[in-house]
Amino acid sequence: MGQVTGAGLLAHVPTIVLPEHTRRELNNGQEITLVTGLQQLRKDVFDTVDYDTVVVLDSHWATTVEFVVAAQQHRAGLFTSEELPRGMCRMPYDFPGDQELSRAIAAKAGEHATWITAIEDPYLPIYYATINLWTHLGVPGKRWVSIGVCQTGDAEDHLRLGRALGDAIAESDRKVLLIASGALSHTFWPLRHLRAHEASGPEHIINDAARAADYERIDWFKAGDHARVLDTMDQFAKVKPEARFGHYLMMIGALGEGDCTVPGRQYGEYENSVGTGQVHLWFDRPEGGFPAPHRTDSSNDPYPYPYPS
Repeated sequence: MGQVTGAGLLAHVPTIVLPEHTRRELNNGQEITLVTGLQQLRKDVFDTVDYDTVVVLDSHWATTVEFVVAAQQHRAGLFTSEELPRGMCRMPYDFPGDQELSRAIAAKAGEHATWITAIEDPYLPIYYATINLWTHLGVPGKRWVSIGVCQTGDAEDHLRLGRALGDAIAESDRKVLLIASGALSHTFWPLRHLRAHEASGPEHIINDAARAADYERIDWFKAGDHARVLDTMDQFAKVKPEARFGHYLMMIGALGEGDCTVPGRQYGEYENSVGTGQVHLWFDRPEGGFPAPHRTDSSNDPYPYPYPS
């Protein structure tokens, strides 16, 4: 029987893969703690915990008519970002995938009345929300799999993906680390103002409301109050969390949603990235494991999922 051995809400901002001297130039001579936080997280978790596969819930990979799971046996190449090619240019990546687990996740779509496809195409794009974190946390021989958010999906849709993911892991023989790769509030400064706000201090977050909403949720995460985070998603939407917080919703869907009371451990500080709110929070597997994923009630769905006969 498989298990989730840990999970994290982690920031993937471009600055974490820039050279240290560049990071310090942008941050008044100081190192950004999003980097030192990942370095410590690797020592505490990725280099020490027993696991087989990392599943990244990638807030930069937006699909439209279904959720997509990367299902290659191996992924390797050079990555240049279309968003910031000057800073993320020809970055090498090379890691095994987990085709068996990817297919198992897709096979759970019917049970949760959603659409999930496992794609093996070697030319399937990869995004820096995965690459940047693998650069810091990738351990040789460990499998990495990415799942995209769905831009037409709402909170319930993303929770359903998470439930399917959690069920697939539980029925496998895998020990899995989950990464919800993305930000909290996510509004950039306009271009003409942006370079005045590249330092990491939270005073550079786009506005007071966004900063306050982020701090509030960080406190709830540290207290293990995932139910409150879920109950206040409509309020959080007002400060525009990245990908409508789909990365977190998929993660917590796999971990039992509001039944999960696992407190988060923060790595590094809450920091700005040109207006957006960034933090690393890690949730250790509790004794006895995370709560089981919820069942999905699709009785009021507007369109019936085509269950297999």
